Amino acid sequence: MKQKKILRNLNFKKTKKNFWHGKKVFITGIEGFVGSNLAKSLILKNAKVFGLKKEKKKNSLLKFEKYHQKCKIYKGDITNKKLLLRILSKNKIQVCFHLAAQPEVGLANSKPYTTWETNVKGTYTLMEALRQNKNFVKSIVVASSDKAYGNYPKKKLPYNENYELRPKYPYDVSKACADLIAKSYANELFKLPIVITRFSNIYGPGQLNFSAIFPDAIRSIVKNKNFQPRSSGKDLRDYIFIKDIVDVYLLISMRLFKDNSYSGHVFNAGNNNPLSVKKILKLIFYFKNKKAKYAKILSKMKNKKTVGEISFQSMNAKKLYKFFKWKPKYSISSSLSETFDWYERYLNKK
Repeated sequence: MKQKKILRNLNFKKTKKNFWHGKKVFITGIEGFVGSNLAKSLILKNAKVFGLKKEKKKNSLLKFEKYHQKCKIYKGDITNKKLLLRILSKNKIQVCFHLAAQPEVGLANSKPYTTWETNVKGTYTLMEALRQNKNFVKSIVVASSDKAYGNYPKKKLPYNENYELRPKYPYDVSKACADLIAKSYANELFKLPIVITRFSNIYGPGQLNFSAIFPDAIRSIVKNKNFQPRSSGKDLRDYIFIKDIVDVYLLISMRLFKDNSYSGHVFNAGNNNPLSVKKILKLIFYFKNKKAKYAKILSKMKNKKTVGEISFQSMNAKKLYKFFKWKPKYSISSSLSETFDWYERYLNKK
């Protein structure tokens, strides 16, 4: 009996190691921060990667590291159903990661309509195209967000997967809508193999939205420019490194491919270690011994107010551990060196 168990474990390890070889994978938002990192990992695992991008991007990790030459990328809108149907059927897509979104909270507050068009309409258009190709598709992972939970009092944190979604602001509402749409396609009516992920704030190499705290602060150090704080720095956020995110995406999608009983599940991921913006900036600036610069930033933060954003957020990821024995491998301290190295190469490129 013991010998059989050992053999099963060995077989699982072998399957896990070779699983992605030759798999046909479609990534919406492939040139975004997470999409680029995920595509890179899949390409290195010899998957056949296809992607969708809305417009020609000048910059992405995928292009900077030349991985865009090793996958097939279609240009078009996530709301174009005909295009999605053609991509899915022509390439007999087996695995789909839905990452395409308008990701900026500030932009969503000023342009809610375009945010909802992409994040809501884009999701149900893709789900319908996947439904019409369900004979091929075996695994679908939809990226929701911790913002979908809305504003809970600090005493109720961290977020649990069974919490009611009660968003208030445009971006948060758009992610909650996409979340619920995906769930409806995983139910007994349509039976699509879908898992929904709600992750905390992601940081690391390839994040080129310079309104986000990590790339903005790192750029100010690398290029020796002033950092302009946009808040009092008191807001608490949970942060998770991009390599952990790629790892958990690959794990969840592989398990779903093998076992449809995971369909309809929601999984949180985060470190459950909320830190203030002030603390994040201190870690970043002290890492490069820029203590005086950090002190100036603190003085500028006084009396600043944030509008249209949630003040406190953190994630309970116990369900991921319970199902898959997965935990984050990286802390901010352990990942800052790699993150800085990437941005220094990127920002100083000729």
